[in-house]
Amino acid sequence: MNYPFSPPRSQPPEPVTEELLLNALSEVIGTARSQGRSLEEVKAEVLAEDRLLEPHQRHWLSDLVVQAWESLP
Repeated sequence: MNYPFSPPRSQPPEPVTEELLLNALSEVIGTARSQGRSLEEVKAEVLAEDRLLEPHQRHWLSDLVVQAWESLP
């Protein structure tokens, strides 16, 4: 997924919290919607094979994306 999210390099990485995850999901969904992309397109990207997440993690994240997509304005 190629979305413009880059934390400042001068600070150590933050631990992943619920708030951080929700903010990231909100940004991804907002960007996808502004580009005219559909929920199905975003889900397909999340579920695509990569080296960062295991299959069960991608499915879990995909479910979160659906919930966030449906609940965000």
